[in-house]
Amino acid sequence: MSKETIIEFEKNDLVPLLYGEYNDHLSYIEKKLNVHISDRGNLLRISGKNELIQNAEIILKSLYTRLESKELQNITHADIDAEIRFLNNGKETKRKTPKAHPDQDQKIVIKTKNKTIAPRSPNQAKYLDLIAKHDMVFGLGPAGTGKTYLSVAAGVDMYLKGKVERLVFCRPAVEAGENLGFLPGDMKEKIDPYLRPIYDALRDMLPWEFLLKKMEVGEIEIAPLAFMRGRTLAHSFVILDEAQNATCSQMKMFLTRMGESSHMIITGDQSQNDLPKGVRSGLDEAISILYGIDNIGFITFESSDVIRHNLVRKIVNAYDSNK
Repeated sequence: MSKETIIEFEKNDLVPLLYGEYNDHLSYIEKKLNVHISDRGNLLRISGKNELIQNAEIILKSLYTRLESKELQNITHADIDAEIRFLNNGKETKRKTPKAHPDQDQKIVIKTKNKTIAPRSPNQAKYLDLIAKHDMVFGLGPAGTGKTYLSVAAGVDMYLKGKVERLVFCRPAVEAGENLGFLPGDMKEKIDPYLRPIYDALRDMLPWEFLLKKMEVGEIEIAPLAFMRGRTLAHSFVILDEAQNATCSQMKMFLTRMGESSHMIITGDQSQNDLPKGVRSGLDEAISILYGIDNIGFITFESSDVIRHNLVRKIVNAYDSNK
């Protein structure tokens, strides 16, 4: 039996952002939750099955609250999908950080110079929680789950708050079917394409002029994994991305670079190994050796955590089922 409820939003200036252009956001929620939504100014009438009405109400109120608090400047379909993920996980869209005080109840929200970043799945929230609690974290799982992006955001947050003095990002320069020697340019020009995802994430969070200045003075460094040998990385936030392409000796070398008051994040997708046939991934070895050690966190993302185009999730699932 179909039921209905009416909800009201007090701030008229936020209503267009909540509803979307030509009510696009409302239409998307209707399609995703199988409800009917009609608007009359700042009043919404939601009809459908009782549980689905409640779900739509929770999601709309959460999005409105995030707009009101300026956590969101605009709403996208990805934001709506994120709310649905939390709801389906029984979280009712609550994203919480570890409580510094029993009465403190904060959302995990990272504010960088360019934008505000919040987790879009329960596992993403858990990932940020692990980074806050542990000096070393392994983020594992398929492409598109936010492993790299969120770790960069956490590092930028710590750097801007003065908790670390440097940001160091590195990746193994391993080709996926190409050879570095056949690419044009000097060493930097050859390596930069492999580090582009990190550049893109940083430019999304920091003004370009600020980023260039900090890179010039060495406070933000992006380099291939091989350049880490012989160094001690103290008071730093260090990320090793695409760690499945590190050899066992490279991984041990990297992990032992950790210095005083540093944090290390190791991300990788074990299903996308580009190492030569017969060469064991250093990521696989590190997981088997280090799992269970205190102050090292591990999290494995699933295809349900993919936040890129919906087809990416289907592609990941198709490949997994074809193994």
